[in-house]
Amino acid sequence: MPGSMTLDDLKKAVKAGTIDTVLVCGIDMWGRLFGKRFHAAFFVNGGHEETHCCDYLLTVDQDMNTVPGYKSSSWETGYGDYVLKPDMATLRPVPWLEGTALVLGDLQDHHHHDIPHSPRAILKRQVARAKALGFDPMMATELEFFLFENSYEQLRDDGLGNLRPVSAYNEDYHIFQTTKEEGVMRAIRNGLFGAGIPIENTKGEAEAGQEEINYRYSDALDTADNHVIIKNGIKEIAWAKGKSVTFMAKYDHRRAGSSSHIHQSLWSKDGKALFADKADKHGMSDLMKHYLAGQLTYAEEITAFLAPYVNSYKRFCVGMFAPTKAVWSADNRTAGFRVCGEGTKAVRVECRIPGSDVNPYLACAALLAAGLKGIEDKLALEPELSGDMYAAKGIREIPKNLRDAAARLNGSKMLRDAFGDDVIDHYHHACQWEISETDRVVTDFERQRGFERA
Repeated sequence: MPGSMTLDDLKKAVKAGTIDTVLVCGIDMWGRLFGKRFHAAFFVNGGHEETHCCDYLLTVDQDMNTVPGYKSSSWETGYGDYVLKPDMATLRPVPWLEGTALVLGDLQDHHHHDIPHSPRAILKRQVARAKALGFDPMMATELEFFLFENSYEQLRDDGLGNLRPVSAYNEDYHIFQTTKEEGVMRAIRNGLFGAGIPIENTKGEAEAGQEEINYRYSDALDTADNHVIIKNGIKEIAWAKGKSVTFMAKYDHRRAGSSSHIHQSLWSKDGKALFADKADKHGMSDLMKHYLAGQLTYAEEITAFLAPYVNSYKRFCVGMFAPTKAVWSADNRTAGFRVCGEGTKAVRVECRIPGSDVNPYLACAALLAAGLKGIEDKLALEPELSGDMYAAKGIREIPKNLRDAAARLNGSKMLRDAFGDDVIDHYHHACQWEISETDRVVTDFERQRGFERA
């Protein structure tokens, strides 16, 4: 569902004095919220039309460093402005921030055309492509994260060497341990639900201090919008409780990583489940088979959008429920692509490759582009593989590092046709910067291993 508040609702709340601040937020390359805090009186009296922001926001790295080499924005271009155009369909209250509402916006040029390499525009383009073919793409993302007793301020001052997960043991589906965490997790569920996000449940995940949150599937754009608000909200609520969370794909090599599995299906305009065919062995229609075949065919080319950091690839290891092979199987958690809900109208593709560090707009767009290409070319679905995919030999693997994934991204004709050359060049450059920054840094591991013994 989209935002739960109209402009008229906001005007009434402003007049009543219950809302005095409106967050106007764009989405950066990493799937994070940026923007401005408006006085609500100004926002309802015209500020909702548009605001502006520096165009470097789609070229900086995670630390807000100005990265050289981008075509779209640089010192040479003068770092001008983008229009940040609020999408009023996303307006909602933010219950965990006093007197606050939030609206997401689209990044546009001064002629009010969407910026092609902005994450929301990339997904909107693929959704429009699907709709032109007669499909409504529906998606859901699961989000895992770790919750720590430390506050962000303690970690800033003391370093990350004394991280204390809220649990001392694996808490997968555990009720007693998660009862001890309810001071934070209940606030997260209720706060996000109050913001108009249809939260279904939270649970303990398969590691000490690891949590999972699930929310109802929706259209692809709404799902991505919900995803970024949920991540930001969880951080803010945990911070307010004196805790911290991380959405790193792998924060400790000794522990399981955190995923963000993406469930996908296509529906007709009149609400028919187009992936379902009860006559098929797995309940899959020919359309679904073509769609899945497209994702398998182009899996290596889209991985950089599913795993965007050097750290992302440290999650792909044997025996920790993160896939290593880009193959499909029915209800098998060792495969990169799992068919769920077979025999029902809810039959769907679950891509298990993304970690919780993913930008949902880019991941959903890449998966959709690959699936639609499979439909357009009527690609045949390869045979199902069963058993332990970790142990299987000679089958398609997920790229082992960002360097390999970036090379496949750069050379992808499918993605260049779907997203445009400038978009692919933009994100390939982001990959190259991430790689070069990681390559040059001396790590604690290197010092511990080599300080005396080298």
